[in-house]
Amino acid sequence: MRQRATVVIAVVVALVLGSYVLYTQRVVSSLRREAEREGRIYARVYRAISDTTNDPTPALFDILEHIRESGVPVVITDVRGRPTASVNTPYDAEPDDKRLIEFAARLDFENEPIILPGAGVLHFGFTPLVKELRVVPLLQAAFLALILLAAVYAFRTRAHADRERVWAGMARESAHQLGTPLSSLTGWIELLREQEVDEMTGRALDHMEGDLMRLERVAHRFERIGRPPKRETVDLAEIAERVSNYFRARVPSLAHSVVIDTRFEEGGAPMQGDAVLLEWALESLLKNAIDALAGRGGRVQVTVEKTPEAVRLAVADDGPGVPRELRRKVFDAGFSTKQHGWGLGLALTRRIVRESHNGSIVLLPTDRGATFQIIFPA
Repeated sequence: MRQRATVVIAVVVALVLGSYVLYTQRVVSSLRREAEREGRIYARVYRAISDTTNDPTPALFDILEHIRESGVPVVITDVRGRPTASVNTPYDAEPDDKRLIEFAARLDFENEPIILPGAGVLHFGFTPLVKELRVVPLLQAAFLALILLAAVYAFRTRAHADRERVWAGMARESAHQLGTPLSSLTGWIELLREQEVDEMTGRALDHMEGDLMRLERVAHRFERIGRPPKRETVDLAEIAERVSNYFRARVPSLAHSVVIDTRFEEGGAPMQGDAVLLEWALESLLKNAIDALAGRGGRVQVTVEKTPEAVRLAVADDGPGVPRELRRKVFDAGFSTKQHGWGLGLALTRRIVRESHNGSIVLLPTDRGATFQIIFPA
């Protein structure tokens, strides 16, 4: 992100400097030609005035030609307001064309007309160079504003990246610190299994061992924060089955029971991805669906389908669903409809799907409940 911002700033700066250099060179060339034309006109007029034996008419025609070459739009109207002559107008028309009357009125907004005693009124506008001098500074100011915005964006992106590095370092350090107590708990569970225990204690040890394995996987996830995802062949159906079994053993089964169903195709759903991150994303979706059924019970359906083009994963629940006005916000970091929610689960899931696996995730429109669909490229 920071590299893209730096490239954008460099390109914009190069464009501004290049346009400024080219434009100044063009202005200098235009002014040089203007000075050359005026010098020639001055010489012709001076010669016509000095030499009374020659007709001064050619000098007057030279002045008219100079006006035409300079690009100054001119319309001359008589005392009744009818055009009698024009030059450098956008209309290739006769002097009595009505469009010249409207054009003369527009020229009066640029410059105050000049009254010619006994001849009429002279309406004139700006030269092309003057018009450019009025517009180009605005364009350069806009370019400079873009540079400023890009610099602010780059600064904020860098600050955000620095914060992410700090949080990633803290997460990896926390995962490292969890290693010692987790190893100790594993030893205690093995010691208890060597003793004679009743059936209930044995089941409890099985669940404790499952929770301990999950804690180890969670710790391993935090070690992966800030590092590039792995690209290896994984079976998404197998990951979905493992996560579903874990939650199935821990959801309410008596009052307000929650049922977790799975539907997978034969042969699994192999794909290229990071098993740790995919499991993390699926856990977030399942936990979100189970929370939606809290206090009322219901059913959660986990579906994995494999096609030649993609691998599809869907997590659907028959809970209250997501209000229409909130559907666009569900993936925003910090947004949560739960009173004590952090609003990070779905945002994290989208980041894993989109940025780490080039997939897509959407909240499908449904009449009841909520259905999240993920599509990974095959």
